[in-house]
Amino acid sequence: MFGFGQVLSSLLLHCTGGRVKTWKRRWFILTDNCLYYFEYTTDKEPRGIIPLENLSIREVEDSKKPNCFELYIPDNKDQVIKACKTEADGRVVEGNHTVYRISAPTPEEKEEWIKCIKAAISRDPFYEMLAARKKKVSSTKRH
Repeated sequence: MFGFGQVLSSLLLHCTGGRVKTWKRRWFILTDNCLYYFEYTTDKEPRGIIPLENLSIREVEDSKKPNCFELYIPDNKDQVIKACKTEADGRVVEGNHTVYRISAPTPEEKEEWIKCIKAAISRDPFYEMLAARKKKVSSTKRH
């Protein structure tokens, strides 16, 4: 079992970039510069983990859900966010999302989540250097 820091509330998670783009209720815990999400409040192991390293967060409008914000990789459109999730059969697999869109229950909770996540985001210059080099190589191959 985890030793958790901040438990804020349940949020609705919409994963853009995966196979199925639907809203699912998940319970989130923010600790150790990661967002852990659970399917049920009684789960002992997280359904997924999103490390916040080198991510950005922004408020977004969504016609289907209020109080939305997104986690994304700045300056690297279409790059997959480093994350993992547990499949129904228990296998842990890499996530394949370019954006995580999340809907909070209220505007106040949305603001609180954004503030707390911003404070937990860390930067790794080595990671950014590799991403820039990878981008340069892929654009050179296209020309």
